[in-house]
Amino acid sequence: MTVHGHGSRPYDWVGDWSARRRSLSPDAVGLRDATTGEAFSYRELDERANATARLLAEHGVSKASPAAEPAPGPDQVGDAAVGGRVAVVSRNRPELVDLFFATGKTGGVLAPLSHRLAERELAELLDDVAPSLVVVEGAFDDDVAGALAHDACGYDGPVLGLGESRFDAFADAVPDDRSPFDGPDLGMDDAHMFLHTGGSTGTPKETVLTHGGIAWNSFNTITMWGLRPEDATPMVFPMFHTGGWNVLTLPLFHLGAEVVIAREFDAEQVLEIVDEDDATLLVAVPAVLRMMTEAEGWESADLSTLRFAKSGGGPCRQSVMEEWWSRGVDLSQGYGLTECGPNNFAMPEGWAREKADSVGVPGMHVDARVVDDDGEECEQGAVGELELASPHAADRYWRAPEESAATFGAREGDDHAYVSTGDLARVDDDGYVHIEGRKKEMFVSGGENVYPAEVEDVLSQHAKVDDVVVIPVPDDTWGEVGKAVVVGDETLDLAAVEAFCDGKLARFKIPKHLAFVDEMPTSGPSKIDRGAVEERFGGA
Repeated sequence: MTVHGHGSRPYDWVGDWSARRRSLSPDAVGLRDATTGEAFSYRELDERANATARLLAEHGVSKASPAAEPAPGPDQVGDAAVGGRVAVVSRNRPELVDLFFATGKTGGVLAPLSHRLAERELAELLDDVAPSLVVVEGAFDDDVAGALAHDACGYDGPVLGLGESRFDAFADAVPDDRSPFDGPDLGMDDAHMFLHTGGSTGTPKETVLTHGGIAWNSFNTITMWGLRPEDATPMVFPMFHTGGWNVLTLPLFHLGAEVVIAREFDAEQVLEIVDEDDATLLVAVPAVLRMMTEAEGWESADLSTLRFAKSGGGPCRQSVMEEWWSRGVDLSQGYGLTECGPNNFAMPEGWAREKADSVGVPGMHVDARVVDDDGEECEQGAVGELELASPHAADRYWRAPEESAATFGAREGDDHAYVSTGDLARVDDDGYVHIEGRKKEMFVSGGENVYPAEVEDVLSQHAKVDDVVVIPVPDDTWGEVGKAVVVGDETLDLAAVEAFCDGKLARFKIPKHLAFVDEMPTSGPSKIDRGAVEERFGGA
Protein backbone atom coordinates (compact mmCIF):
# COMPACT_ATOMS: atom_id res chain seq x y z
CA MET A 1 0.00 0.00 0.00
CA THR A 2 1.05 3.60 -0.50
CA VAL A 3 1.10 5.27 2.89
CA HIS A 4 2.13 8.81 2.03
CA GLY A 5 0.49 9.20 -1.35
CA HIS A 6 3.51 10.07 -3.47
CA GLY A 7 2.13 8.09 -6.39
CA SER A 8 4.04 5.40 -8.28
CA ARG A 9 3.77 6.60 -11.88
CA PRO A 10 7.24 6.86 -13.47
CA TYR A 11 8.42 10.24 -14.72
CA ASP A 12 11.58 11.06 -16.62
CA TRP A 13 12.52 13.78 -14.13
CA VAL A 14 12.35 11.59 -11.02
CA GLY A 15 15.84 11.16 -9.63
CA ASP A 16 17.74 13.04 -12.32
CA TRP A 17 18.25 16.21 -10.30
CA SER A 18 21.60 17.10 -11.84
CA ALA A 19 20.48 16.92 -15.49
CA ARG A 20 17.38 19.02 -14.88
CA ARG A 21 19.28 21.59 -12.84
CA ARG A 22 22.03 21.67 -15.48
CA SER A 23 19.48 22.46 -18.15
CA LEU A 24 18.24 25.45 -16.14
CA SER A 25 21.46 26.90 -14.71
CA PRO A 26 24.47 25.13 -16.25
CA ASP A 27 27.08 27.70 -15.25
CA ALA A 28 25.90 28.43 -11.73
CA VAL A 29 28.16 27.09 -8.97
CA GLY A 30 26.32 24.37 -7.09
CA LEU A 31 29.09 23.03 -4.86
CA ARG A 32 32.21 24.59 -3.40
CA ASP A 33 34.82 22.56 -1.52
CA ALA A 34 36.41 24.81 1.10
CA THR A 35 39.04 22.18 1.89
CA THR A 36 40.52 22.12 -1.62
CA GLY A 37 39.23 25.41 -3.02
CA GLU A 38 37.50 23.64 -5.93
CA ALA A 39 34.17 24.84 -7.26
CA PHE A 40 31.74 22.84 -9.41
CA SER A 41 29.08 24.22 -11.72
CA TYR A 42 25.84 22.33 -12.26
CA ARG A 43 27.15 21.31 -15.69
CA GLU A 44 30.23 19.77 -14.07
CA LEU A 45 28.18 18.12 -11.33
CA ASP A 46 25.95 16.49 -13.94
CA GLU A 47 28.91 15.27 -15.96
CA ARG A 48 30.49 13.78 -12.83
CA ALA A 49 27.17 12.16 -11.94
CA ASN A 50 26.84 10.57 -15.40
CA ALA A 51 30.27 8.99 -15.09
CA THR A 52 29.61 7.86 -11.52
CA ALA A 53 26.27 6.37 -12.58
CA ARG A 54 28.08 4.13 -15.05
CA LEU A 55 30.35 2.90 -12.26
CA LEU A 56 27.37 2.19 -10.01
CA ALA A 57 25.52 0.36 -12.76
CA GLU A 58 28.56 -1.90 -13.23
CA HIS A 59 28.33 -2.85 -9.55
CA GLY A 60 24.58 -3.43 -9.47
CA VAL A 61 23.72 -0.21 -7.65
CA SER A 62 20.57 0.25 -9.69
CA LYS A 63 16.86 -0.38 -9.69
CA ALA A 64 17.32 -3.53 -11.75
CA SER A 65 19.91 -4.95 -9.34
CA PRO A 66 19.43 -8.55 -8.14
CA ALA A 67 20.09 -7.11 -4.67
CA ALA A 68 16.82 -5.21 -4.88
CA GLU A 69 14.39 -5.83 -2.08
CA PRO A 70 11.58 -8.36 -2.60
CA ALA A 71 8.05 -7.05 -2.51
CA PRO A 72 7.13 -6.12 1.09
CA GLY A 73 4.96 -8.58 2.96
CA PRO A 74 1.54 -7.85 4.44
CA ASP A 75 3.11 -6.89 7.80
CA GLN A 76 5.26 -4.19 6.26
CA VAL A 77 4.50 -0.48 6.29
CA GLY A 78 5.16 1.35 3.03
CA ASP A 79 5.86 -0.01 -0.43
CA ALA A 80 9.00 1.72 -1.67
CA ALA A 81 10.87 -0.37 -4.21
CA VAL A 82 14.50 -0.66 -3.11
CA GLY A 83 17.32 -1.17 -5.60
CA GLY A 84 20.98 -2.02 -5.10
CA ARG A 85 22.84 -0.01 -2.47
CA VAL A 86 26.16 1.81 -2.20
CA ALA A 87 27.39 2.33 1.37
CA VAL A 88 29.76 5.24 2.02
CA VAL A 89 31.92 6.05 5.05
CA SER A 90 33.34 9.52 4.52
CA ARG A 91 33.45 13.09 5.67
CA ASN A 92 31.81 15.73 3.48
CA ARG A 93 33.38 15.43 0.01
CA PRO A 94 32.25 16.18 -3.57
CA GLU A 95 32.10 12.43 -4.26
CA LEU A 96 29.14 12.09 -1.91
CA VAL A 97 27.24 14.59 -4.03
CA ASP A 98 28.29 12.64 -7.14
CA LEU A 99 26.89 9.48 -5.56
CA PHE A 100 23.60 11.15 -4.66
CA PHE A 101 23.05 12.43 -8.19
CA ALA A 102 24.29 9.14 -9.68
CA THR A 103 21.98 6.91 -7.62
CA GLY A 104 19.15 9.15 -8.74
CA LYS A 105 20.04 8.28 -12.33
CA THR A 106 20.46 4.51 -11.78
CA GLY A 107 17.59 3.96 -9.38
CA GLY A 108 20.06 2.73 -6.76
CA VAL A 109 20.16 3.72 -3.10
CA LEU A 110 22.78 5.85 -1.37
CA ALA A 111 23.48 4.71 2.21
CA PRO A 112 25.97 7.04 3.94
CA LEU A 113 27.21 5.58 7.24
CA SER A 114 28.60 7.50 10.19
CA HIS A 115 32.38 7.56 10.47
CA ARG A 116 31.91 8.14 14.21
CA LEU A 117 30.62 4.64 14.91
CA ALA A 118 32.61 1.89 16.61
CA GLU A 119 33.68 -1.11 14.51
CA ARG A 120 30.90 -3.33 15.88
CA GLU A 121 28.23 -0.74 15.08
CA LEU A 122 29.62 -0.18 11.60
CA ALA A 123 29.78 -3.92 10.98
CA GLU A 124 26.13 -4.35 11.96
CA LEU A 125 25.06 -1.51 9.67
CA LEU A 126 27.01 -2.87 6.70
CA ASP A 127 25.42 -6.25 7.23
CA ASP A 128 21.97 -4.71 7.44
CA VAL A 129 22.32 -2.47 4.39
CA ALA A 130 23.74 -5.37 2.33
CA PRO A 131 25.34 -3.08 -0.26
CA SER A 132 26.66 -3.98 -3.69
CA LEU A 133 29.57 -1.56 -3.26
CA VAL A 134 31.33 0.12 -0.33
CA VAL A 135 33.17 3.43 -0.67
CA VAL A 136 35.45 4.68 2.11
CA GLU A 137 37.53 7.79 2.65
CA GLY A 138 41.15 6.94 3.41
CA ALA A 139 40.95 8.45 6.90
CA PHE A 140 38.59 5.63 7.86
CA ASP A 141 40.31 2.69 6.14
CA ASP A 142 41.16 1.04 9.46
CA ASP A 143 37.63 1.41 10.81
CA VAL A 144 36.07 -0.09 7.70
CA ALA A 145 38.66 -2.87 7.50
CA GLY A 146 37.94 -3.75 11.12
CA ALA A 147 34.19 -3.69 10.52
CA LEU A 148 34.50 -5.90 7.44
CA ALA A 149 36.50 -8.44 9.49
CA HIS A 150 33.99 -8.36 12.36
CA ASP A 151 31.77 -11.40 12.93
CA ALA A 152 28.68 -9.19 12.68
CA CYS A 153 29.45 -8.23 9.05
CA GLY A 154 28.72 -10.52 6.12
CA TYR A 155 29.82 -8.16 3.34
CA ASP A 156 32.67 -9.43 1.16
CA GLY A 157 32.21 -7.33 -1.98
CA PRO A 158 34.29 -4.57 -3.58
CA VAL A 159 35.59 -1.57 -1.62
CA LEU A 160 36.78 1.63 -3.29
CA GLY A 161 38.78 4.35 -1.57
CA LEU A 162 38.55 8.16 -1.61
CA GLY A 163 41.70 10.22 -1.26
CA GLU A 164 44.75 8.47 0.22
CA SER A 165 43.38 4.96 0.79
CA ARG A 166 44.67 1.41 0.92
CA PHE A 167 41.70 0.32 -1.20
CA ASP A 168 41.46 0.62 -4.98
CA ALA A 169 40.93 4.24 -5.93
CA PHE A 170 37.36 5.35 -6.53
CA ALA A 171 38.61 8.04 -8.93
CA ASP A 172 40.40 5.46 -11.11
CA ALA A 173 37.32 3.25 -11.24
CA VAL A 174 34.97 5.99 -12.50
CA PRO A 175 34.66 5.74 -16.32
CA ASP A 176 35.71 8.62 -18.55
CA ASP A 177 32.33 8.68 -20.30
CA ARG A 178 30.42 11.73 -19.03
CA SER A 179 27.68 11.69 -21.65
CA PRO A 180 24.04 11.50 -20.52
CA PHE A 181 23.20 8.27 -18.69
CA ASP A 182 20.08 6.41 -19.80
CA GLY A 183 18.58 5.13 -16.57
CA PRO A 184 15.46 3.13 -15.69
CA ASP A 185 11.94 4.43 -15.21
CA LEU A 186 11.48 5.60 -11.65
CA GLY A 187 8.46 6.57 -9.58
CA MET A 188 8.12 8.82 -6.57
CA ASP A 189 7.70 5.74 -4.34
CA ASP A 190 11.08 4.26 -5.28
CA ALA A 191 13.75 4.49 -2.58
CA HIS A 192 16.68 6.86 -3.05
CA MET A 193 18.44 7.04 0.33
CA PHE A 194 18.98 5.10 3.53
CA LEU A 195 19.77 7.38 6.46
CA HIS A 196 20.35 5.68 9.76
CA THR A 197 18.97 6.68 13.11
CA GLY A 198 19.07 5.02 16.50
CA GLY A 199 16.67 2.39 17.81
CA SER A 200 15.28 1.81 21.28
CA THR A 201 18.11 -0.64 21.92
CA GLY A 202 20.71 1.68 20.40
CA THR A 203 21.20 -0.46 17.29
CA PRO A 204 20.92 1.97 14.36
CA LYS A 205 17.97 1.53 12.02
CA GLU A 206 18.08 2.52 8.37
CA THR A 207 15.26 4.86 7.39
CA VAL A 208 14.03 4.44 3.81
CA LEU A 209 13.69 7.80 2.04
CA THR A 210 11.88 7.80 -1.29
CA HIS A 211 12.35 10.11 -4.27
CA GLY A 212 8.96 11.61 -3.46
CA GLY A 213 9.72 12.17 0.20
CA ILE A 214 13.01 13.89 -0.59
CA ALA A 215 11.36 16.11 -3.20
CA TRP A 216 8.50 17.06 -0.87
CA ASN A 217 10.90 18.02 1.92
CA SER A 218 12.59 20.29 -0.59
CA PHE A 219 9.25 21.85 -1.59
CA ASN A 220 8.31 22.37 2.06
CA THR A 221 11.66 23.92 2.92
CA ILE A 222 11.67 26.29 -0.05
CA THR A 223 8.12 27.48 0.58
CA MET A 224 8.21 27.87 4.37
CA TRP A 225 11.76 29.27 4.70
CA GLY A 226 11.68 31.37 1.53
CA LEU A 227 14.81 29.95 -0.10
CA ARG A 228 16.14 31.63 -3.27
CA PRO A 229 18.37 30.68 -6.25
CA GLU A 230 20.97 33.21 -5.12
CA ASP A 231 21.31 31.62 -1.66
CA ALA A 232 24.54 30.11 -0.36
CA THR A 233 25.30 28.21 2.83
CA PRO A 234 28.22 26.57 4.61
CA MET A 235 27.14 22.97 5.29
CA VAL A 236 28.23 22.10 8.84
CA PHE A 237 26.17 18.92 9.25
CA PRO A 238 27.84 15.60 8.34
CA MET A 239 26.53 13.96 5.18
CA PHE A 240 25.70 10.71 6.97
CA HIS A 241 22.99 12.72 8.75
CA THR A 242 19.67 13.97 7.42
CA GLY A 243 20.93 17.45 8.30
CA GLY A 244 23.73 17.09 5.78
CA TRP A 245 21.28 16.44 2.96
CA ASN A 246 17.72 17.46 3.62
CA VAL A 247 18.00 20.54 5.82
CA LEU A 248 19.55 22.78 3.16
CA THR A 249 21.75 20.91 0.66
CA LEU A 250 19.06 19.33 -1.51
CA PRO A 251 16.57 22.23 -1.27
CA LEU A 252 19.36 24.56 -2.46
CA PHE A 253 20.37 22.16 -5.26
CA HIS A 254 16.71 22.16 -6.24
CA LEU A 255 16.90 25.93 -6.77
CA GLY A 256 20.33 26.06 -8.36
CA ALA A 257 21.91 27.70 -5.31
CA GLU A 258 25.32 27.07 -3.70
CA VAL A 259 26.47 24.73 -0.91
CA VAL A 260 29.95 24.95 0.64
CA ILE A 261 31.43 21.84 2.27
CA ALA A 262 34.61 21.05 4.22
CA ARG A 263 36.14 17.91 5.75
CA GLU A 264 36.17 19.26 9.29
CA PHE A 265 34.17 21.85 11.17
CA ASP A 266 36.20 24.89 12.11
CA ALA A 267 34.35 27.85 13.60
CA GLU A 268 36.80 30.39 12.20
CA GLN A 269 36.53 28.88 8.72
CA VAL A 270 32.73 28.95 8.78
CA LEU A 271 32.78 32.60 9.80
CA GLU A 272 35.17 33.29 6.91
CA ILE A 273 32.84 31.46 4.48
CA VAL A 274 29.88 33.52 5.68
CA ASP A 275 31.92 36.69 5.29
CA GLU A 276 33.81 36.03 2.05
CA ASP A 277 31.15 34.00 0.18
CA ASP A 278 28.26 36.25 1.26
CA ALA A 279 26.43 33.28 2.76
CA THR A 280 22.73 33.93 3.25
CA LEU A 281 21.66 30.93 5.34
CA LEU A 282 23.07 28.90 8.21
CA VAL A 283 21.60 25.91 10.03
CA ALA A 284 23.60 24.17 12.76
CA VAL A 285 23.35 22.34 16.08
CA PRO A 286 23.47 24.54 19.21
CA ALA A 287 27.07 23.53 20.02
CA VAL A 288 28.27 24.78 16.62
CA LEU A 289 26.39 28.06 16.99
CA ARG A 290 27.93 28.56 20.43
CA MET A 291 31.46 27.72 19.19
CA MET A 292 31.09 30.33 16.46
CA THR A 293 30.21 33.02 19.02
CA GLU A 294 33.35 32.12 20.99
CA ALA A 295 35.67 32.12 17.96
CA GLU A 296 38.31 34.81 17.66
CA GLY A 297 36.80 36.16 14.46
CA TRP A 298 33.24 36.44 15.79
CA GLU A 299 33.24 40.18 16.46
CA SER A 300 34.98 41.13 13.21
CA ALA A 301 33.09 38.78 10.85
CA ASP A 302 30.58 40.42 8.52
CA LEU A 303 27.31 38.54 9.10
CA SER A 304 25.12 41.08 7.34
CA THR A 305 24.37 38.79 4.39
CA LEU A 306 22.72 36.14 6.62
CA ARG A 307 18.96 36.36 6.14
CA PHE A 308 18.43 33.86 8.94
CA ALA A 309 20.06 31.12 10.98
CA LYS A 310 18.42 28.10 12.55
CA SER A 311 19.33 25.82 15.42
CA GLY A 312 18.45 22.13 15.27
CA GLY A 313 19.32 18.87 16.99
CA GLY A 314 18.37 19.93 20.51
CA PRO A 315 17.41 23.00 22.53
CA CYS A 316 19.48 26.13 22.00
CA ARG A 317 20.40 28.17 25.08
CA GLN A 318 18.85 31.64 25.34
CA SER A 319 22.30 33.19 25.83
CA VAL A 320 23.49 31.80 22.48
CA MET A 321 20.40 33.07 20.70
CA GLU A 322 20.83 36.52 22.20
CA GLU A 323 24.44 36.65 21.03
CA TRP A 324 23.35 35.98 17.43
CA TRP A 325 20.51 38.48 17.72
CA SER A 326 22.99 41.09 18.93
CA ARG A 327 24.78 40.68 15.59
CA GLY A 328 21.54 41.30 13.69
CA VAL A 329 21.01 37.64 12.72
CA ASP A 330 17.47 36.23 12.86
CA LEU A 331 18.24 32.99 14.75
CA SER A 332 15.37 30.68 15.66
CA GLN A 333 14.93 27.04 16.60
CA GLY A 334 13.83 24.27 14.27
CA TYR A 335 12.65 20.73 14.77
CA GLY A 336 12.90 17.64 12.65
CA LEU A 337 13.84 14.01 12.51
CA THR A 338 15.14 11.56 9.94
CA GLU A 339 11.76 9.86 9.82
CA CYS A 340 9.88 12.99 8.80
CA GLY A 341 11.31 15.85 6.81
CA PRO A 342 13.37 16.91 8.67
CA ASN A 343 12.07 20.46 8.04
CA ASN A 344 8.61 20.70 9.56
CA PHE A 345 8.23 24.13 11.16
CA ALA A 346 8.95 27.78 10.47
CA MET A 347 8.78 31.04 12.41
CA PRO A 348 6.13 33.40 10.99
CA GLU A 349 7.25 36.75 9.60
CA GLY A 350 7.75 39.25 12.38
CA TRP A 351 7.75 36.61 15.12
CA ALA A 352 8.14 37.92 18.65
CA ARG A 353 11.28 37.10 20.65
CA GLU A 354 9.18 35.69 23.50
CA LYS A 355 8.39 32.81 21.13
CA ALA A 356 12.10 31.91 20.85
CA ASP A 357 11.68 28.76 22.94
CA SER A 358 9.26 27.38 20.33
CA VAL A 359 9.97 25.81 16.94
CA GLY A 360 7.31 27.88 15.21
CA VAL A 361 4.26 26.75 13.26
CA PRO A 362 3.86 23.86 10.78
CA GLY A 363 5.02 24.37 7.19
CA MET A 364 2.81 24.59 4.13
CA HIS A 365 2.43 20.86 3.64
CA VAL A 366 2.88 19.53 7.18
CA ASP A 367 0.22 18.51 9.68
CA ALA A 368 1.20 18.46 13.35
CA ARG A 369 -0.81 17.29 16.31
CA VAL A 370 -0.20 16.51 19.99
CA VAL A 371 -1.80 13.32 21.32
CA ASP A 372 -2.15 11.57 24.65
CA ASP A 373 -1.21 7.97 25.39
CA ASP A 374 -4.48 6.77 23.83
CA GLY A 375 -3.83 8.61 20.57
CA GLU A 376 -6.49 11.23 21.25
CA GLU A 377 -5.63 14.82 20.36
CA CYS A 378 -4.74 16.90 23.42
CA GLU A 379 -6.42 20.14 24.40
CA GLN A 380 -4.66 23.38 23.50
CA GLY A 381 -1.64 23.87 25.76
CA ALA A 382 -1.55 20.32 27.09
CA VAL A 383 1.64 18.28 26.76
CA GLY A 384 1.57 15.06 24.76
CA GLU A 385 3.44 13.23 22.03
CA LEU A 386 4.08 15.18 18.85
CA GLU A 387 2.91 13.45 15.68
CA LEU A 388 3.58 14.69 12.15
CA ALA A 389 2.08 13.93 8.75
CA SER A 390 3.37 15.08 5.38
CA PRO A 391 4.21 13.66 1.95
CA HIS A 392 7.85 14.29 2.98
CA ALA A 393 7.69 11.55 5.63
CA ALA A 394 10.01 8.58 5.19
CA ASP A 395 8.57 5.32 3.94
CA ARG A 396 9.64 2.92 6.71
CA TYR A 397 12.58 1.44 8.53
CA TRP A 398 14.57 -1.04 6.46
CA ARG A 399 13.84 -4.65 7.42
CA ALA A 400 12.08 -3.64 10.64
CA PRO A 401 8.33 -4.14 10.17
CA GLU A 402 7.34 -3.92 13.83
CA GLU A 403 9.27 -0.71 14.44
CA SER A 404 7.94 0.66 11.13
CA ALA A 405 4.36 0.00 12.13
CA ALA A 406 4.89 1.68 15.51
CA THR A 407 6.42 4.82 13.99
CA PHE A 408 4.78 5.14 10.58
CA GLY A 409 1.55 3.15 10.89
CA ALA A 410 -1.83 4.86 10.68
CA ARG A 411 -3.99 4.83 13.79
CA GLU A 412 -7.49 3.47 13.46
CA GLY A 413 -9.74 6.18 12.10
CA ASP A 414 -6.95 8.25 10.55
CA ASP A 415 -7.25 9.15 6.88
CA HIS A 416 -3.47 9.11 6.57
CA ALA A 417 -0.50 8.04 8.66
CA TYR A 418 1.11 10.27 11.25
CA VAL A 419 4.72 9.74 12.22
CA SER A 420 5.08 9.17 15.96
CA THR A 421 8.07 11.29 16.97
CA GLY A 422 8.51 10.06 20.53
CA ASP A 423 8.92 13.71 21.62
CA LEU A 424 6.67 15.61 23.98
CA ALA A 425 5.24 18.93 22.86
CA ARG A 426 2.50 21.47 23.44
CA VAL A 427 0.82 24.05 21.19
CA ASP A 428 0.32 27.52 22.64
CA ASP A 429 -2.64 29.82 22.05
CA ASP A 430 -0.98 31.34 18.98
CA GLY A 431 -0.34 27.96 17.33
CA TYR A 432 3.40 27.84 18.07
CA VAL A 433 4.74 24.38 18.88
CA HIS A 434 6.98 23.98 21.94
CA ILE A 435 9.10 20.85 22.40
CA GLU A 436 8.95 19.83 26.06
CA GLY A 437 11.22 16.80 26.22
CA ARG A 438 11.60 13.21 25.13
CA LYS A 439 9.03 10.57 25.70
CA LYS A 440 11.65 7.93 26.27
CA GLU A 441 15.11 8.02 27.75
CA MET A 442 16.98 8.89 24.55
CA PHE A 443 18.98 12.10 24.68
CA VAL A 444 20.83 14.18 22.11
CA SER A 445 24.55 14.95 22.46
CA GLY A 446 25.99 17.33 19.88
CA GLY A 447 23.14 16.54 17.48
CA GLU A 448 23.60 12.75 17.81
CA ASN A 449 21.07 10.43 19.43
CA VAL A 450 22.28 8.51 22.47
CA TYR A 451 20.26 5.58 23.79
CA PRO A 452 21.02 4.73 27.44
CA ALA A 453 20.12 1.04 27.05
CA GLU A 454 22.94 0.52 24.57
CA VAL A 455 25.50 2.28 26.76
CA GLU A 456 24.29 0.42 29.85
CA ASP A 457 24.59 -2.89 28.03
CA VAL A 458 28.27 -2.23 27.34
CA LEU A 459 29.11 -0.85 30.78
CA SER A 460 27.39 -3.73 32.55
CA GLN A 461 30.01 -6.05 31.07
CA HIS A 462 32.78 -4.34 33.10
CA ALA A 463 33.99 -6.44 36.02
CA LYS A 464 33.61 -3.53 38.45
CA VAL A 465 29.99 -2.74 37.47
CA ASP A 466 27.11 -4.57 39.15
CA ASP A 467 24.35 -2.33 37.87
CA VAL A 468 24.26 0.90 35.89
CA VAL A 469 21.84 3.57 34.70
CA VAL A 470 22.88 6.21 32.16
CA ILE A 471 21.12 9.56 32.26
CA PRO A 472 21.64 12.85 30.38
CA VAL A 473 23.15 15.86 32.14
CA PRO A 474 23.62 19.41 30.81
CA ASP A 475 26.85 20.24 28.99
CA ASP A 476 27.93 23.67 27.75
CA THR A 477 29.58 22.24 24.63
CA TRP A 478 27.35 19.37 23.51
CA GLY A 479 24.02 20.31 25.05
CA GLU A 480 23.80 17.01 26.90
CA VAL A 481 26.22 14.21 27.72
CA GLY A 482 25.85 10.91 29.52
CA LYS A 483 26.32 10.30 33.24
CA ALA A 484 26.75 6.72 34.43
CA VAL A 485 25.22 6.00 37.83
CA VAL A 486 26.84 2.77 39.02
CA VAL A 487 26.38 0.14 41.68
CA GLY A 488 29.80 -1.49 41.98
CA ASP A 489 33.46 -1.02 42.81
CA GLU A 490 34.08 2.67 43.44
CA THR A 491 37.71 2.42 42.33
CA LEU A 492 36.33 2.59 38.78
CA ASP A 493 37.09 5.98 37.23
CA LEU A 494 36.17 7.81 34.03
CA ALA A 495 39.47 6.97 32.33
CA ALA A 496 38.77 3.27 32.84
CA VAL A 497 35.22 3.70 31.56
CA GLU A 498 36.49 5.44 28.42
CA ALA A 499 39.14 2.78 27.81
CA PHE A 500 36.62 -0.02 28.27
CA CYS A 501 34.10 1.56 25.87
CA ASP A 502 36.69 2.39 23.20
CA GLY A 503 35.86 0.35 20.10
CA LYS A 504 32.51 -0.74 21.54
CA LEU A 505 30.72 2.60 21.43
CA ALA A 506 31.00 5.77 19.37
CA ARG A 507 32.83 8.40 21.42
CA PHE A 508 29.79 10.66 21.76
CA LYS A 509 27.97 7.83 23.54
CA ILE A 510 30.65 7.28 26.20
CA PRO A 511 29.62 8.83 29.57
CA LYS A 512 31.46 11.98 30.60
CA HIS A 513 30.38 11.83 34.27
CA LEU A 514 30.31 9.06 36.86
CA ALA A 515 28.49 8.59 40.18
CA PHE A 516 28.03 5.69 42.59
CA VAL A 517 25.10 4.42 44.67
CA ASP A 518 24.78 1.53 47.07
CA GLU A 519 21.58 0.41 45.35
CA MET A 520 19.27 1.63 42.65
CA PRO A 521 15.89 3.09 43.63
CA THR A 522 12.99 0.99 42.44
CA SER A 523 9.38 1.80 41.58
CA GLY A 524 8.20 -1.81 41.61
CA PRO A 525 9.47 -5.38 41.79
CA SER A 526 13.02 -5.27 40.30
CA LYS A 527 12.13 -2.22 38.21
CA ILE A 528 14.61 0.64 38.47
CA ASP A 529 13.04 4.05 38.99
CA ARG A 530 14.92 5.98 36.31
CA GLY A 531 13.07 9.16 37.19
CA ALA A 532 14.39 8.99 40.74
CA VAL A 533 17.93 8.42 39.46
CA GLU A 534 17.68 11.40 37.11
CA GLU A 535 16.17 13.60 39.80
CA ARG A 536 19.08 12.88 42.16
CA PHE A 537 21.97 12.87 39.69
CA GLY A 538 20.76 14.82 36.68
CA GLY A 539 22.27 18.17 37.66
CA ALA A 540 25.76 17.19 36.35
